[in-house]
Amino acid sequence: MAQLLRASTWGLFPWRSYCSQKAKGELCRDFVEALKAVVGGSHVSTATAVREMHGRDESVHRCQPPDAVVWPQNVEQVSRVAALCYGQGVPIIPFGTGTGLEGGVCAVQGGVCVNLTQMDQILELNLEDFSVVVEPGVTRKALNTHLRDSGLWFPVDPGADASLCGMAATAASGTNAVRYGTMRENVLNLEVVLPDGRLLHTAGPGRHFRKSAAGYNLTGLFVGSEGTLGLITATTLRLHPAPEATVAATCAFPSVQAAVDSTVHILQAAVPVARIEFLDEVMMDACNRYSKLNCSVAPTLFLEFHGSQQALEEQLQCTEEIVQQNGASDFSWAKEAEERSQLWAARHNAWYAALALRPGCKGYSTDVCVPISRLPEIVVQTKEDLNASGLKGSIVGHVGDGNFHCILLVNPDDAEELGRVKAFAEQLGRRALALHGTCTGEHGIGLGKRQLLQEEVGAVGMETMRQLKAVLDPRGLMNPGKVL
Repeated sequence: MAQLLRASTWGLFPWRSYCSQKAKGELCRDFVEALKAVVGGSHVSTATAVREMHGRDESVHRCQPPDAVVWPQNVEQVSRVAALCYGQGVPIIPFGTGTGLEGGVCAVQGGVCVNLTQMDQILELNLEDFSVVVEPGVTRKALNTHLRDSGLWFPVDPGADASLCGMAATAASGTNAVRYGTMRENVLNLEVVLPDGRLLHTAGPGRHFRKSAAGYNLTGLFVGSEGTLGLITATTLRLHPAPEATVAATCAFPSVQAAVDSTVHILQAAVPVARIEFLDEVMMDACNRYSKLNCSVAPTLFLEFHGSQQALEEQLQCTEEIVQQNGASDFSWAKEAEERSQLWAARHNAWYAALALRPGCKGYSTDVCVPISRLPEIVVQTKEDLNASGLKGSIVGHVGDGNFHCILLVNPDDAEELGRVKAFAEQLGRRALALHGTCTGEHGIGLGKRQLLQEEVGAVGMETMRQLKAVLDPRGLMNPGKVL
């Protein structure tokens, strides 16, 4: 093949023949034609609007578009695209639904964005083994619609209708994690195209066992890798029996302290709560407006319980006693499916409700997680800091597992305000680390938390991660600039 790329080098990776910065070089016509030969001409685009759409997510990070976007139709095409890029030193950026909050899809060094959404098949459903194999274009809502009459469901539920392979790539979580776990606990196997095009099954082809002591945990390595080690082209997920009965509840509190204390007390009482979510008064006002709720504008808990009718009665009684001891008011139960659906739709749309408080601005979401015993301390302090900061924001969180978000509204064109938001977020991240927590419970590191990651895992931890990255991606082509 003729020379595919215009000659150029990066100081960081001098062996590359490609550079996305237009002043230095760009994808040449022959390389684009080679991509079209793999996936078909209609599945490759270099149009500016398309590239810009793929160069940003829902975060405040500025758009950094790739040089081309491809839509492979199957794993063989993904493998061939990866091998083509690898051979020419072209960066590869996986793309799902684009709903991330850490700039994970920004093409900081240009390259080829691999949009996997057209691979949208549910490949295998094993009802008796409680597992399913899905391609990267399958979203969590689509899977649960498919499972509706099976008696099973997949409970991991981030706010957006994210792609399941993307959720695996970011170790996503959601409102049900307190009972059912995060993606780390619910991914059984992954099919991954490595940077050079080789195909890896992290637990072995076709395997979907519940436990294993065989060798290194390769599945765990790729869950949360944020597209920096390979392209996830299929994931085998653990399914759960649909609960016999479900009841949701809301209760308002006189203070943030009282609401978060109730969370800790409910967990200490061993109530098997399925969901327990905290929303401060600012977020409750936003949800009332955006989702047409009629809840008290006060610090509030949303709860949900799963089980038999008898078990639910016991859980409800115990929970009601605990929250009343902490001064709860406006305590109401939602037993009908329609009521519960409206309540949780409002919670899942909290991000968009917050954005509506300041039209035209972007949202910056913190994502710390701390041991449950330290939760009241950090949430109360964060609320005080937010009130004193002069920033517009709210607090919402999956407090049942110690994870909460401070959603800050910012004009991305106002450098001074953006700087104050980032300083607030870094201070909160360091406070979580000081309390033996983590800087990110579910959103990932992406572009914005790399310094905090270094502080969290230490020099040896970072060096170990870099060594793993160098083994799997020696040319540094997979989603460069993220995590490390």
